[in-house]
Amino acid sequence: MKNSGRDLGRLFPGTEFRISPPRAVIGLEAEFNLLIDGKNRRPEKVFGDPSRLVRRRMIPRTGKSFQLPAGGAIYFDTGVIEVATPIVELEPGCCQRATRLLWEQIRYLRAELDHWGKRRGCQCRLQGFSSHYNFSFPDARKSKSRTETKLAFLLAHILPIPVVLLAANRQSSAVGVRPRKTRLEVTVDFTPDPALTLATCAFVVGAVETVLHWEDFGLRQLNRNGIPRITPFRLRKHSSRRGWRVTGDSLDQNPFAADINAPLWKLRDGRVLSLRAITAESLRPFRRRIRQISDLATLQHIAAVFDGDARSLLDFSKRPEAYDDVGHVIDWGRRRMRRWSRSRYEKVIHRVIAREPMRIGQKRYRVERMNGWYQVDFREVGTRRHRTFNLDELVRLSVSKELRPAAARKRRPAKKKRV
Repeated sequence: MKNSGRDLGRLFPGTEFRISPPRAVIGLEAEFNLLIDGKNRRPEKVFGDPSRLVRRRMIPRTGKSFQLPAGGAIYFDTGVIEVATPIVELEPGCCQRATRLLWEQIRYLRAELDHWGKRRGCQCRLQGFSSHYNFSFPDARKSKSRTETKLAFLLAHILPIPVVLLAANRQSSAVGVRPRKTRLEVTVDFTPDPALTLATCAFVVGAVETVLHWEDFGLRQLNRNGIPRITPFRLRKHSSRRGWRVTGDSLDQNPFAADINAPLWKLRDGRVLSLRAITAESLRPFRRRIRQISDLATLQHIAAVFDGDARSLLDFSKRPEAYDDVGHVIDWGRRRMRRWSRSRYEKVIHRVIAREPMRIGQKRYRVERMNGWYQVDFREVGTRRHRTFNLDELVRLSVSKELRPAAARKRRPAKKKRV
């Protein structure tokens, strides 16, 4: 039986519904300092809000953020410009899609800044600040012994050292893991290399998906699954919200400043290994899932960085200059990215961004705003009643051909006045 659209969505009198998708999803965020003529400026003071920077009309989101025409979100967050991808379904190719989406938002932001600067006779630059790798933790996977806090604490013992080699630089100071209500977030410095962004995303997602299938989230799982453990290892409280992080003083030496090829790190089993050797061992339990969720080329790149056959940003004595002017030159391996089609969520979001009236069932709707990451608020044409649909509902309607552009109404020609 076809769904006419009448049984989907929610009618609401100005109330926000915040629900998360039932399936696993991922998303990436990047934060940038704004430099104008070489000086660090707060975007809130320069532009007010993102709608004063972006030329095209944007769909508002809950809070002070807006939906970029490139598909993601933009907002000003305590002195930095932040862009975020829409949520991407966890499935093969999701890491490539999320990485592509992130750099599409950066490219769009870069073009808008160039136009703004040209009109005002100044030079604008984006300086890389931080990246956030988000993955959902659906309720179906939770229990009393499997909570987001316990998962984050376990991951804080697994992810930081590999992420240091994949995403950090000589000026980095921490890698963190934060539990949120419906997701977990890995925080690290921004990475100006799209290939390393993809490698970091694939490792994080592959590791998380593997850990979620473990019997429990206790630290004993580290020994059971052959994860090498550095000693001493002192987790620090995260600088914002709940969570933990590994900083320069969490270990005997600062991992961001030390020689990553030298055997400097004592393990609990008595061995002394280099950071590269430790990360190569850490990769083994996650190889299968990383390949399933990304592809063989990405897995090989991760292994090459850990083995010393590909560059880590820690191989450089200084932080690369690309951090100080992000987006002008983007080498993101388009051929590898293009073979992955847009996800179902992406296709729906791009239709929403077009702001064209949509016909759902027998009714015509106009987009009002994005309500969080998973829901879209519409207003019915004519009655002006509000209705909220989530992305899965819009995908089902699109597949069943119930969601389609509304035909423009023909205007009747005006009657000629009699003379």
